Amino acid sequence: MSTTVNLPSPLKVGVSRTKLEVKEFFREREQLIFTFLFPIIFLGIFSAVFSGTDFSGGVTAATYFTPGMIASGIFLSSFQSLSVSIAIERDQDVLKRLRGTPMSPQSYFAGKIGLVLITSILQFALLLLIAGLLLDVAIPAEPEKWLRFLWIFILGTASGSVLGIAFSVVPRSGKAASAVVTPVVLLLQFISGVYFVYSSLPAWMRSISEFFPLKWLAQGMRSVFLPDSFESVEPGGSWQLGTGAIVLSVWLVVGLVIAQRVFRWTRRDAG
Repeated sequence: MSTTVNLPSPLKVGVSRTKLEVKEFFREREQLIFTFLFPIIFLGIFSAVFSGTDFSGGVTAATYFTPGMIASGIFLSSFQSLSVSIAIERDQDVLKRLRGTPMSPQSYFAGKIGLVLITSILQFALLLLIAGLLLDVAIPAEPEKWLRFLWIFILGTASGSVLGIAFSVVPRSGKAASAVVTPVVLLLQFISGVYFVYSSLPAWMRSISEFFPLKWLAQGMRSVFLPDSFESVEPGGSWQLGTGAIVLSVWLVVGLVIAQRVFRWTRRDAG
């Protein structure tokens, strides 16, 4: 006489997986430092270095660089975090063992994306709290700007997550993951207006950055946290929110297609 086993739904397993991912994340000190403290530390450094710079309109250095650090934090929580952690899990055969369980791939990826959403929200809240209390950064009060922030945040975390999943196959081992991923992230940060005033970058550098999501994520965040008068300072003469939405959406689709084609559950030497 056969018995039927009712397995939990992929969504329920995904929620449980998210809880496990969050617990494991907070046990890793290195990830906590890179994900949570780096944007805050760099915001403090740039605020001090450029404290005498005139950004016009009464905008302080801390206020100007806050949007870039928020964008950078989202990219660290999504692209860098998933690229490195999944590569390590593959190298340690964690993915291979998980693939042999009843858990569906959808539940595994739901857990990863759930982790990204939670850590990104916590990181943003912490950064904004410190920026507002210690650095006198003005927090937007207009509902329109917070609605704008919401869709930029969602598109940014979604595209960064799927690209991180896809890029996780590039490192040849778990030990090499950070060495492969970190330079890519640093390069994009430097050319995307995170560490510098974007309009002051060379034109050829700005042209290259326009192909990548971090530039549009940072510019979208500037449209939320900087006064409307700064729109005319942008190289295009506007925030280009429509173009930014299109580019982030394209990267989201491209990341999904690439991830589906190249993702591996086992190490390369496993055949």
